[in-house]
Amino acid sequence: MSTAGGGAGAGTGSGGGPHDSAAEVLRALHRDRAAGDPLVLPGPWDAVSARAFEAAGFPALATPSAGIAASLGYEDGATPAAEMFAAVTRIVRSVSVPVTADLEGGYGLPAPELVERVRESGAVGVNLEDTGPDGGLTDPRAHAEWLAEVRAAAGPGLFVNARVDAYIRGASEPLDSAIARARLYAEAGADCVYPIAAPSADLPALRAALGDLPLNALAAPDGGPSFAELGRLGATRITFGDGLLLRARDDLAALAVKLRGCTAG
Repeated sequence: MSTAGGGAGAGTGSGGGPHDSAAEVLRALHRDRAAGDPLVLPGPWDAVSARAFEAAGFPALATPSAGIAASLGYEDGATPAAEMFAAVTRIVRSVSVPVTADLEGGYGLPAPELVERVRESGAVGVNLEDTGPDGGLTDPRAHAEWLAEVRAAAGPGLFVNARVDAYIRGASEPLDSAIARARLYAEAGADCVYPIAAPSADLPALRAALGDLPLNALAAPDGGPSFAELGRLGATRITFGDGLLLRARDDLAALAVKLRGCTAG
């Protein structure tokens, strides 16, 4: 069982304990990254993939909601909250490194309940997006207020990655929108911002606008800028969405075809 998350219910509020210590480990991994040396967090979708990434030496993991959804047989965004939290709990219990969980838009939960359920799962970080239930961007100030409530409920014992969806939800000026939203979320207490799908050409402007705040960039498992290049452009942290699961799916499909060829006839 994981010692990183401290088990279900470890710690409450801002009172310290193993959960808060593990959250600080995750926070420290983001701190003072040298240019060209971003924190790379692979995204496990089950216990087997989580153990594989830990065995490879990654110091922390970041679950992808789309990857977990696919592993459970759901479309992205359609996973019931209870099943998502159960999947995150299984992943956390399977490894000894800190785990941060993509919990989409928080499933409509009030901030204190969301924080309590995250703690029960053992995760020490969350990724929370600003796409609303209707599929469009939320009001940024209302979302910032909710993030502030999450921060107040969690205290220091939760690393909050605020995903900014301006690039994927049709904002007319996505860079300007991403910067404005990211600044509001930083003021609300976010530890990191994630302008998902921001082109690499926009990373320097985002970096300049955000000062020392950690910046999450999306990478493809194959192709595109290297991790080091993304780091030099301003990324502090690299995640993959469901890209690693899709790569594993394709490899498994190829193996299945090969196996079927061996049995045909």
